[in-house]
Amino acid sequence: MKRLFIAALAGIVLALPLWSVAAPDETQKQLIQRAQEAKKKLAAAEATQGTERQKMVQEHMKMMQDMMAQMRKAKPAAGMKPEQMREWIDEHMKLMQEMMSQMMSEHHMMMGGMQGGMMGGMGKK
Repeated sequence: MKRLFIAALAGIVLALPLWSVAAPDETQKQLIQRAQEAKKKLAAAEATQGTERQKMVQEHMKMMQDMMAQMRKAKPAAGMKPEQMREWIDEHMKLMQEMMSQMMSEHHMMMGGMQGGMMGGMGKK
């Protein structure tokens, strides 16, 4: 019983450094959460029309601007090992990709509404 406890404790102690390497830092955790909230806001905007859609899109744009400012300020912790730095950069790149994806979806949604009106008159003589 004592050996089993010692073995389990040793396993946990050995796994702790791996957790800290692969886990996003606190700023990145906050950004991930905000990106998820923004994605929900964008999905809700896509499901609505008119002034409600415009309001939700503006709220989404504000969220994106705030997140972008926060990402510009984000810096990896001092004294990171190269593999920790790589993990931090990878997580930062994932966040940037998520933001770009949301901004493109927002852009396509906005342009889709505009093109519907513009394209309706094309090809008619």
